[in-house]
Amino acid sequence: MDDDGRELGAFLRSRRARVAPDSVGITVGTRRRVPGLRREELAQLAGISVDYYVRLEQGRATQPSPEILDALADVLGLGRTEREHLRALTGAPRKVRRSSRRRPERVRPELQRLLDAMYGLPALITGHRQDILAWNRLGSELFGGLGDGRRDHNNARYLFLDPASRETFPDWEQRARETVAVLRLAAGRHADDERLRELVGELSVRSEDFGALWASADVMVCGSGTKRFRHPAVGELTLRYETLQLPVSAGQAGQELHVYNAGEDGGAEEALRLLGTWTASPR
Repeated sequence: MDDDGRELGAFLRSRRARVAPDSVGITVGTRRRVPGLRREELAQLAGISVDYYVRLEQGRATQPSPEILDALADVLGLGRTEREHLRALTGAPRKVRRSSRRRPERVRPELQRLLDAMYGLPALITGHRQDILAWNRLGSELFGGLGDGRRDHNNARYLFLDPASRETFPDWEQRARETVAVLRLAAGRHADDERLRELVGELSVRSEDFGALWASADVMVCGSGTKRFRHPAVGELTLRYETLQLPVSAGQAGQELHVYNAGEDGGAEEALRLLGTWTASPR
């Protein structure tokens, strides 16, 4: 079984386990040994043979038709992001030049100048492996010291392997769930990325928290919302963020620009102002 087959099987099993039988019209008379739908029930509801569905979960059939994918997604109640992830896991194998699989990600100089011009707004750029590739002064401080080597530049590695991350992010559990879900989505889109597979393998071995969250097979896109931070100079603050997909350039795909602001929160606005003054002064 190849990697795509394992990922597809794990994703289907995790989604099947979350569907309550009574939510799809199945009456359960006795207590079940496992939660969710049985394989034969899902196959029947999706209108496919049990044998074919078993082969899908076992990774022996990895390219079902769009009609089968839609039927499975409907029964499983998948959202838009999960449907895209399912399609990515069942896509045709992609041919990638070996040299590009380990190519380090770079940010164009023009983007760094854009970050630096965002005075008063913490901002940073990430790659699909959760590497923080570029930042401005406020972004560096807000995320625990990117510019002076106080933390790992890979956000997933920082969250799960550095205890200091729990001080930087007061809602650490939520940040951890989101990070794993975003990383899992990237793993489906970049199946040939050796560095990404190595990162997932490292975190699975070194962090029980990561392993448990990865096994849930959740996927997510974080386009906007709020995040809580804690900084020794200004205390806790809650900021709004917007995430923008950057155009592909020089073979670099999946880069995102994240910009944070206080919104209408006067306390957060004052904290950002103080943090900007603190970062600009000699220490």
